[in-house]
Amino acid sequence: MDAFFASVEQRDDPALRGKPVAVGGSRKRGVVAAASYEARKYGVHSAMPSITAARKCPGLIFVKARFDVYKEVSQQIREIFLEYTDLVEPLSLDEAFLDVTDNKIEMPSATIIAEQIRKKIWERTQLTASAGVSFNKFLAKIASDINKPNGIKVITPEEAIPFLESLPVKKFFGVGKVTADRMHRMGIRTGGDLKRFSEIDLVKRFGKVGRFYYKIVRADDQRPVNPNRIRKSIGAENTFSEDLETLPAMRERILPIAERVFDYMEKTDNYGRTITLKMKTPDFQTISRSKTFVREIRERAPFLKACDELLENNWSAAGAVRLLGIAVSNLLMDHTGDGIQLELEFS
Repeated sequence: MDAFFASVEQRDDPALRGKPVAVGGSRKRGVVAAASYEARKYGVHSAMPSITAARKCPGLIFVKARFDVYKEVSQQIREIFLEYTDLVEPLSLDEAFLDVTDNKIEMPSATIIAEQIRKKIWERTQLTASAGVSFNKFLAKIASDINKPNGIKVITPEEAIPFLESLPVKKFFGVGKVTADRMHRMGIRTGGDLKRFSEIDLVKRFGKVGRFYYKIVRADDQRPVNPNRIRKSIGAENTFSEDLETLPAMRERILPIAERVFDYMEKTDNYGRTITLKMKTPDFQTISRSKTFVREIRERAPFLKACDELLENNWSAAGAVRLLGIAVSNLLMDHTGDGIQLELEFS
């Protein structure tokens, strides 16, 4: 979807249309969850501190996130996908992989299917979507970002290798900013540069993921579209309107976050052994501390106590915090489905 959260807000409030909009945060505090294309022209993007976004775009309009509405629209879109194939692997509320090799309408062209889906999304939601069409997940994902907004890009088997050789590595799906910077220092700026390194060299320099880089630059991605994608953790976090500077203040705020996480574990009957505390400082440094138990914690009181102890023993490492979060991993059972990361509240 194109600027999904922001586009929903502009659809539902005509006064926001054509204007720079940021979902989440405020002019003084918080983090941008999504930015409209009008805001992106100024360099505003998701995960950017709100104060930075406001500085880049003085006319930026901040609106509160409405996750219940986004979920409802996401479900509408999912229903469209399922009209064509059951092989739908969600990446988030606004993005998914579809395998249409064998599809419900017996259409031999994936490109025509993508255009039909985009048309139906517009007709049913009044929102635009962009599509990437190719013969593997890696290429389809990259293609989906090329002609945004409201566009489509097809990468055929004949086009794949020349396309990847000319593509900047910073645009490779799976190569983050830190890794891209590291590659740049090695003289790797395009897929062609990356291709000059052997698999052994890439593994030595990047670990196991080096094998992935070696394959994808050669358009080798055998991963299937998995409608039951495994999630390894359950978590929730909150960004606060003011920094928390004392342990009592942090304790008061960590409790409802831990409660939300336990509620979800209880609801799904899926408990974990490892609890991780996340703290983000006023200068946006992230500090994480974990504790692993012999067995899953199935009772609320011991779980809340463990979260509180993690905070008590580690809060001084941060001093003050703008964000607190709790996550649970080493789950009793691998959870499958649309994902179980709980929502971020932008308060």
